[in-house]
Amino acid sequence: MSAPRTITLDNITVYIEANDTDVGKRAADVFCTTLTQAPNAAYGFATGSTPVCLYKELIARYKAGLLDMSGITAFNLDEYYPITKENDQSYDYFMSTELFNHVNVKPENRDIPSGEAPDPEAECLRYEKAIRTQEDFKLQILGIGENGHIGFNEPASTFPAKTNYVELTESTIAANARFFESAADVPKHALTMGVGTIMMAEQVLLIATGPKKSRIVYESLLGSIDPQVSASALQMHRNVTVVLDTDAAHDLLANLDSVS
Repeated sequence: MSAPRTITLDNITVYIEANDTDVGKRAADVFCTTLTQAPNAAYGFATGSTPVCLYKELIARYKAGLLDMSGITAFNLDEYYPITKENDQSYDYFMSTELFNHVNVKPENRDIPSGEAPDPEAECLRYEKAIRTQEDFKLQILGIGENGHIGFNEPASTFPAKTNYVELTESTIAANARFFESAADVPKHALTMGVGTIMMAEQVLLIATGPKKSRIVYESLLGSIDPQVSASALQMHRNVTVVLDTDAAHDLLANLDSVS
């Protein structure tokens, strides 16, 4: 199969690129197009290894004078709990080192769930209110977990409507253990935007790379809408852009012909 390729699935546009670098450039194109149209809106950011290719490209464009993020309000998808901001595995630390320290998002306009909050449930309420008071929540960036979670919305009986305090599954802890000294060091809980919170964004930009994401990308985009796979809720969103590399797109492409 040659790349790039574009597929339209109702409300979902899927771009398939050759490699991480091209995924980052395509995702940056999507982000920058929206930013040009809405330079003073709220934007949601994600952590993890997947969006790094996007952030590298945004930093490059900022340094080239092609990007201005000074007017946005930045929200973060999730955070471990408990964890200090200074911990180099916190998502607060990640966003600072991987993006915010290198672009011009104003510090006072960055909001990340606090892994240091004394009451995690109260922090979830604070964070949800902060997002819902935004007049223009323009775009949410997402990765996807191997079990289909977006944010830390793990398999459940219902789609969480609001920012919530969650217990991480063993599979998520195992997947994230590579970032810590051992799996025992991975926090067992997190604060995360709910699926309903994510769905408030006018546009969703989901990025996935690598063969380990291939099956779950297919199930999320073409399978049943099921809270056991929280990413499947995106089938109900009005404006979703998905950017994949060829490995992550493999199962999706293999099953397109079976879609009526």
